[in-house]
Amino acid sequence: MKKIIVAIALLALPALSLAAGGEGYPLEKAPIDLHNKASLQKGAKLYVNYCMGCHSLEHQRYNRLARDIGLTDEQVKQNLIFTGAKVGELMKNAMPKTDAKQWFGVVPPDLTLIARSRGTDYLFTYLQTFYLDPTRPFGVNNAVFPNAGMPHVLWELQGWQKPVYEVHKAKEKGAPETKALTGFELVQPGSMSPPEFREAMADLVNFLSYVGEPAQLDRQRIGIWVVLFLALASFIFYLLKKEYWKDIH
Repeated sequence: MKKIIVAIALLALPALSLAAGGEGYPLEKAPIDLHNKASLQKGAKLYVNYCMGCHSLEHQRYNRLARDIGLTDEQVKQNLIFTGAKVGELMKNAMPKTDAKQWFGVVPPDLTLIARSRGTDYLFTYLQTFYLDPTRPFGVNNAVFPNAGMPHVLWELQGWQKPVYEVHKAKEKGAPETKALTGFELVQPGSMSPPEFREAMADLVNFLSYVGEPAQLDRQRIGIWVVLFLALASFIFYLLKKEYWKDIH
């Protein structure tokens, strides 16, 4: 009985942690569509150009990527491989981990499973909510992950934005005012308009969602046939049951 109680408590921990973190910056729903090959291809291009310099995808191979998102091996070699790797190799970057730790204070994590561990809504909002903060080492902060150690590597696309706060007066006399981050104001445009940048981040998160489980489309497709088979088998078993028991009263 004690083991059952402990197991239930462990299963409840993720839900409790989500509830405890529910007062943070609101997450925007990520428009995930793994059937959209064009979106996955654009997301892959964004990843290798802006993310892969620091973050590897150590559990994903280039040739598997090509097959799944509708590219040829030659297209992958010409457009997505910049490290001299072969098309059958894993998607690792060329940054030595010792150098990365010296430059950033910590080794940038592998992002193969980031969409599964953090969630696509988290990533979609995170990528759009970097804002200027001169108190931080890289001059930026993030609404979803306060005091993040990552620079805003997509600033050329998004531009620079500053935070907009809502000030709340203290209810009790002598207590300090509080302020809540409610949005952002673009102070320096990037190469993309806000709607274009949002769409680009949707493509990037869509790609990371695919990378987190490359077989999920196959799993969903096979699952439909399994359910149909079970439904048909259940009907046949029901007819057999009626046939076997028809003379028994």
